[in-house]
Amino acid sequence: MWKNVVNLFKKDNLYQQALQQAYAMLDADWLMYEASVESLRQSDTGEIKIDIFAKDKEVNAHERDVRKKVLTHLALSGGAELTSGLILVSVVTDIERIGDYTKNIYDLSRQHPKRLHGGRLESLLQKVEVGVTRIFEETIQAFKTSDEGMARAIMADYKQELAIACDTITNAVVSGKVTDLGGSDAAALALYARYLKRIAAHSRNIISSVVNPFPRLGYKEKPPEQ
Repeated sequence: MWKNVVNLFKKDNLYQQALQQAYAMLDADWLMYEASVESLRQSDTGEIKIDIFAKDKEVNAHERDVRKKVLTHLALSGGAELTSGLILVSVVTDIERIGDYTKNIYDLSRQHPKRLHGGRLESLLQKVEVGVTRIFEETIQAFKTSDEGMARAIMADYKQELAIACDTITNAVVSGKVTDLGGSDAAALALYARYLKRIAAHSRNIISSVVNPFPRLGYKEKPPEQ
């Protein structure tokens, strides 16, 4: 599905510009994600290497401009390419939401400047971080290259592993089963796990566009009818 959309976009200057802006949004999100996680998990000062608020504004500006370009194109084309435009608008909304969650992680690091440790859940948290990072990174790659095989693997991996692991961490904290962390550390851990889960979920939504038609964006691929 996405290959057809990309091929269509390449034939239209306005859509091609909008697609490139979507790629730029993903790249900005990636920088924000790496910097915010490092600030929370590796720093005792809450410092960050980039201006995350400026990056967030950049992502938001791109999203608005993509919407404007899609609307302009549809107005000029008479709505003949409505589905393609809706797919791109949906995708950039998910990209913008990832930016918001990375900003949430940075805000968390400012309120919890000491390096966050997961206590007895540290090992599981590290596995979640590795999984989310890999899925997000591979989402960017698969989306830019329209790699359907990689997209399907990402969607399956998220469903089977990451959501459950993130919920396990959050539920353990909320239910009082985590007794080796102070109140501030436990609260930060629960929020961090929730933010990571949402980043993975929005990555999955983005990558679903590579294999799914518009009505099934964000859902698993429907098996072909026999």
